[in-house]
Amino acid sequence: MKVLHLLQSNRFSGAENVVCQIIGMFRNDPDIEMVYCSSDGQIREALAERNITFVPLKEFSIKEIGRVIDEQKPDIIHAHDMRASFYAARSCGKISLISHIHNNAFDSRGISMKSIAYMLAAKKAKHIFWVSQSAFNGYAFHMLFAKKSSVLYNIIDIDALYEKMNHDSNKYNYEVTYIGRLTAPKNPERLMSVLKLVSEKKSDVKIAVVGTGDLQNKTKRLAEEYGLLDNIQFLGFKSNPLKILHDSKVMVMTSRWEGTPMCALEAMALGVPIVSTPVDGLKDLVINGKNGCLSDDDYELAEKIVEIVNDEKLHERYSTFIKNQALKINNVEKYKKAIVEIYT
Repeated sequence: MKVLHLLQSNRFSGAENVVCQIIGMFRNDPDIEMVYCSSDGQIREALAERNITFVPLKEFSIKEIGRVIDEQKPDIIHAHDMRASFYAARSCGKISLISHIHNNAFDSRGISMKSIAYMLAAKKAKHIFWVSQSAFNGYAFHMLFAKKSSVLYNIIDIDALYEKMNHDSNKYNYEVTYIGRLTAPKNPERLMSVLKLVSEKKSDVKIAVVGTGDLQNKTKRLAEEYGLLDNIQFLGFKSNPLKILHDSKVMVMTSRWEGTPMCALEAMALGVPIVSTPVDGLKDLVINGKNGCLSDDDYELAEKIVEIVNDEKLHERYSTFIKNQALKINNVEKYKKAIVEIYT
């Protein structure tokens, strides 16, 4: 069986990480071959590092996807997110289509061009995976596809995670880490506002911002305006930021919406408490007073970040809890079984 994973983006972020995890899980399965297909770009480096077969698109179009399908002859197209699913549905013919929705985007919660276009793709799909219950519930027409839908929470392979982290022998002294795209869904403007409050409470705090995006320049300008340039290092895209995360005291997120974010699962496995806005899959992972903090109040987010950084005993308690929690939820065999059942 050959599976073609189709994605619209040419960068490495959450959904792309999920696909790499899936391909890695099936690497030693003699009956299943998987390839990664998207537009060429930054993603090439991340895939090469993971030894994943990459089939680049010259452009993200129905015609070009059709060309790749004719060339690769997959048995299944596993399309990730709504736009990729729509294009795949127009290109796949009689090939089985699996749709995989990775977030609870605002622009598909009501009647819109996006939600209507995806409805057409969903009709064609054999099955739809949603990464959280909120992602399923949030889609405007979700009840039309309840019988062919299931929630498949993201997981990570913890052993593989630590193996990858150990490729980086550096030591880092960042206390607070942000990992993610600098784009509207992640709300980096709010991130800077929270970090400004953190710096007012702890003037020598050291912060790493890992990621790029169309709001990168604006985010840097805000950091300068808020007097944060002595505190923050903008590290850009890192294909392996795990040691940076591991060595920090807390991971911060200010997203407007999410699915089940891979960076949060990675932080948990590495024993790093999470302070975040209370969105979607994060509400299933973060427990206030146990492993971090969820709040929609910037002052509370900042206070909790500083508290975790300054209080070693509190940090250790949160870290122990979140590591144990990660061991319980990351069941690779159960996850693989759920995918194989749909494929076959």
